[in-house]
Amino acid sequence: MKIIEDIKKQLNNNPDILERQFLIDNKNVYLLFIKSTIDKTLLVHSVISPLLDYKGEISLNILSSSVLRAVEVEKITKEQFTKCLLRNKVLLFVEGESGALSIDMEFFPTRQPAEPPTSPTIQGPREGFTESIKTTIALMRKQLPSKHLVIKSFFVGEMSHTQVSMFYMDNLADKKTVKQLEKRIKNINTDIVLDPHYIVEFIVGRPNSLFEQYGSAEKPDIVTAKLMEGRIAIAVDGSPIVITFPFMMFEDIQNSNDYYTNSHYATFIRFIRAFGLIMATVIPGVYLSLRLYHYKVVPLKYILTISATTQNLPFTPFLEMLFILVLFQILYEVSLRLPRYLGIATSIVGALVLGDTGVQAGLISPPGIIVIALSLIAVYTVPNQAPQLNIIRLVFLFLGGTLGLFGIVGGMIYFINYINSMNEFNTPNLAPYAPRITDDLKDGLHKAPMPKMTKRPKSVKSIDETRGIHNE
Repeated sequence: MKIIEDIKKQLNNNPDILERQFLIDNKNVYLLFIKSTIDKTLLVHSVISPLLDYKGEISLNILSSSVLRAVEVEKITKEQFTKCLLRNKVLLFVEGESGALSIDMEFFPTRQPAEPPTSPTIQGPREGFTESIKTTIALMRKQLPSKHLVIKSFFVGEMSHTQVSMFYMDNLADKKTVKQLEKRIKNINTDIVLDPHYIVEFIVGRPNSLFEQYGSAEKPDIVTAKLMEGRIAIAVDGSPIVITFPFMMFEDIQNSNDYYTNSHYATFIRFIRAFGLIMATVIPGVYLSLRLYHYKVVPLKYILTISATTQNLPFTPFLEMLFILVLFQILYEVSLRLPRYLGIATSIVGALVLGDTGVQAGLISPPGIIVIALSLIAVYTVPNQAPQLNIIRLVFLFLGGTLGLFGIVGGMIYFINYINSMNEFNTPNLAPYAPRITDDLKDGLHKAPMPKMTKRPKSVKSIDETRGIHNE
């Protein structure tokens, strides 16, 4: 059949594009499919067996309505042939008819939903998204069996034609924000999309900003909770990460575990995370500034201890701290990319052998190692902020080494003011504290018991601000 030969030629006659031919009622029927992306068992039971058993008059309409046992069958035109084939459909042609049937038989190897490594829980749901967009949609349907859940799908990427799905509650999400996000997704111009991070810079208002402007999660319960606050989620086929908009910085201080434990303990842990965030960024710079410029405010015992351990070092205090920081970052990158067991061995060698040997050799000091180690560990109290915190730590190290505590305070004022100026989708990034939104403080650093949180966050625009019973 000429049209089939033309399609094969367009696709470079790849060997995994197969054609099957049947003779029914003196008419040739052709199947065309990519064998590596379809369920062959389902193809035999739902398409081939019914065709072989059928003895009557044949046409595309009759096959679609009375013969084929497939769930999803659609009649398509000539212009859609190649696109549907590349989207892993089985094409069925009948001799003498210009159109074709597109039959959904897609099948890819995929892993089962499991607890994601980035979001472990002590108590609470353990299901996580997988790389299949169908699994992501199924898990969201399971969590939210509501008529108000809206799922819109787009195909993004000139070469990859990757499915990008947007989730929101039509009775909660702000319509203006939905339209704005939908427009930005449709306007994405790129060759390939493999992950939400490929498209996020096309969506956010400040693509060059150091700070995150979107939330991310790998668990359906987290995404569901955000949808129920009026947010919008975006998933990409091929990735287990789901991103959410609008975003506030305090979302990263919260954790799903907070909602499955005592509210007093959750409040305590949130303050620990906030303290860890501050410690991760400013402690090396503060230590350096105290050592260089403000040593008079340090107790005498500590000054003597620091002097005794640093007096014979060949580096200046600033170069020493910079050297330790870079060394630790290199060890982290190496251990992250090596196979698991080699990574553990490298971490032990780097942390114990190099660190202890460096101190004994007089290259680095114990106080410097302790300060940098504390800072590196504290980063992972807020793991979603780790990339930007590592850069901000370096900035504060330079400020502390050149301007002292005045530079640290100035840097903090600058960064807080910059973060406060971020107002993506009319949601203040530092809400509910800047501006102060009293009702939202019940789920800020302090977490109130669930019965007291009767309102949805006012920081995020939503149609219905009251939590409660709604008629479905």
